[in-house]
Amino acid sequence: MLVDRADVSIIHGHSSHHAKAMEVYRDRLILYGCGDFLNDYEGIRGYDGYRDDLALMYFADVEPSGILARLEIVLLQIRKFQLVHPPKQDICWVQQTLDRESRKFETGVTLSQDGQLVLARPDRTGQTV
Repeated sequence: MLVDRADVSIIHGHSSHHAKAMEVYRDRLILYGCGDFLNDYEGIRGYDGYRDDLALMYFADVEPSGILARLEIVLLQIRKFQLVHPPKQDICWVQQTLDRESRKFETGVTLSQDGQLVLARPDRTGQTV
């Protein structure tokens, strides 16, 4: 694996067209699929369940040693080929979806008090960070 052999700090998965699970492996971030940030799929029917209208920006704070300190995710919605702030229900839907998908990697996603999505994981002592 890249983390073990090449001391990589972040692995950024792509080409999934919708966000997928996240993992913290040996204190390094693995994004299995980040989805599309901008696309031209608006109006294409049949894939509504994937919510390809929702775009995520990932802001990772990485310590000089390469260890992940924090990950904040900002959700936007693609509407008429522009990025706008989505309704609260869409933010909650993405939080629940990413949390469910990331649980198999002992990682989760919570909603902060200011409405941002934040990566939640146990640290080496078992405390959630």
